[in-house]
Amino acid sequence: MKLTRGGEYGIRGVLYLARQEEGKVSMLSVIAKVQDVPPRFLAKIFQALAKAGVVRSHRGAKGGFSLARSAADVTIKDVIEAVEGPIHLNVCLANSGECNRAQVCPIHVVWEEAQEKMMEVLARTSIAELAKGEAPVTISPAS
Repeated sequence: MKLTRGGEYGIRGVLYLARQEEGKVSMLSVIAKVQDVPPRFLAKIFQALAKAGVVRSHRGAKGGFSLARSAADVTIKDVIEAVEGPIHLNVCLANSGECNRAQVCPIHVVWEEAQEKMMEVLARTSIAELAKGEAPVTISPAS
């Protein structure tokens, strides 16, 4: 799995909103400039984030975007999946039955464990933690 620019830009945009005063509406052009993201691309990303309930779109002269819920309730996983869809480390994990070798493949169980650990980290790390610089730097070793 490789995070696309869309996923990266989505995280950067949501982080920008999380660092603003609660409820503040930020213009897309400002977010794009500060985060060094092409405005049209960010608009497309923010449409997906709005559809997923991560950000809220505000129309009108003072329109823009704000977080749709508390930054503490938004995870890295939420943002990535809103922009890129479900996260899968390997194609064999995407859909049950996708790989006809799952029962005999010696690496399948490793992919499953790696997927589980990756999802655990992405799901437990909130945007609020990242915005405050409190995101975990190290990951405890697997037991």
